[in-house]
Amino acid sequence: MTGEAPLIDPAELPTWILHEDADLLVMNKPGGAVCHPSKNGPWSSLVGACREYLGLSVVHLVHRLDRETSGLVVLAKHRKAARVTQMAFQNRQVEKSYLGILQGDLPDAILVDRKLARDVDSPVYVKQTVRDSRSAQTARTHFEPLARANGFTLAAITPLTGRKHQIRAHAAWLGVPLAGDKIYGPDARLYLEFIERGWTPELAARLPLPRQALHAWKLRFSAPEYEASFTAPLPSDLARFCQDHGIAPP
Repeated sequence: MTGEAPLIDPAELPTWILHEDADLLVMNKPGGAVCHPSKNGPWSSLVGACREYLGLSVVHLVHRLDRETSGLVVLAKHRKAARVTQMAFQNRQVEKSYLGILQGDLPDAILVDRKLARDVDSPVYVKQTVRDSRSAQTARTHFEPLARANGFTLAAITPLTGRKHQIRAHAAWLGVPLAGDKIYGPDARLYLEFIERGWTPELAARLPLPRQALHAWKLRFSAPEYEASFTAPLPSDLARFCQDHGIAPP
């Protein structure tokens, strides 16, 4: 993984498809792929690549994941399907569950109910932190340990609100940041180094993974106009990390 996202291989894209029908395309996005279109052409983003694959002039991104987060992404093939699924997210009629590898031992399940606001002391402008301020927003995240070994915890993580970087900020506040997190891990300046220089031996010496170990695992729609459930298996890089560290994946 480098500072600039790689182009998507047209031959590889179909292997990411978990479900396709007349309305939706459900993808298992790998870590490193960007959701939103960029200036580098259609194959530089998931939306652009899916548009090319489907032969459509417009594909609607129902929701998004951070570049480094892998897992479930839903795209709509037409405006009506986009409206139905996007309204389900807006009306909190979608249950989301993630798998995350936490750096540290999380012994018990815990609900973190702590407001988040921008970290004004961080060199990274987008970083959020737990603090009270006029701009702070309510944020609630449930963490459930599934397996622990060798200083790492594989956890099922359920965000009950949808704040920016919510899972990552709450994990860091608990003292068990996501493995490989450049912003919320040992030093936020690692993120700036990554943006400037890409993945380097210096970063590899300080981070156990080239990306944050967060995977969008399950989605369940329970809207009046649409009910469905999807699951994305753990990707090979995180599965290999679990195997190498003696962690039993679900």
